[in-house]
Amino acid sequence: MQRLERGFYDRDTRAVALDLLGKILVRRDGRRPRMGRIVETEAYLGVHDRACHSARGRTARTETMFGPPGRAYVYLVYGMHHCLNVVTEAEGRACAVLLRALEPLDGLDSRCDGPGRLCRALGVDRSFDGCDLVGGPLALMDDGFQLPAVDRRPRVGVDYAGAWARRRLRFLIRGHPCVSRP
Repeated sequence: MQRLERGFYDRDTRAVALDLLGKILVRRDGRRPRMGRIVETEAYLGVHDRACHSARGRTARTETMFGPPGRAYVYLVYGMHHCLNVVTEAEGRACAVLLRALEPLDGLDSRCDGPGRLCRALGVDRSFDGCDLVGGPLALMDDGFQLPAVDRRPRVGVDYAGAWARRRLRFLIRGHPCVSRP
C-alpha cells in the first residue's frame, strides 16, 4: 500500500471525493492499526457552497479548511459526533471532502456507516483537527483497489443550504452494504 501524497489532495474537490472511494483510511496509535476502505464521501466546495462550513467565513472552527491540502478537518456536530474531512485544493480555497462511511477491514470491530460512527470506531476527535494526512497518525493509502460502479446523490443533512442541498456531491460505491444511507 502506498500513502497518498500531497498532490492528490491539491485538486478539484469533486475529483478528490470520487478518487477517495476505495482508498484505505488508517489510524496508527501504538496499538494494532485500524483500517477501513472508504465507501462513501461528500464534496464541500468552499465559501460559495452554502452547505460548506467555510461559507460562514473564516473562524476558529474553520481555520483548518483554509489551510494547505492534505490535512484533516475534524469538527463536532450536534455536540456529540465528530466528523472527519480531508482538506482539498489550494490553500485559502477552504474546500473539503467529508468521509461518510468505511468498510471495516482490520482492527475495527464496530460499524462505520456514517461520519460519527466512522470517527468513533477510529478514535478520531477534535485533537486530530489539522493532522497532516501525508505524515501523521492518520493516513490515506492506495492498495490498487479497482473501483466498481459509483453512484452520485445529494448530500445528507444540509437541507438549510437550499439548492446546494440538492447538488449531487455525495459519492458512494454502488450497492455497497456499508454506505450510511443506501
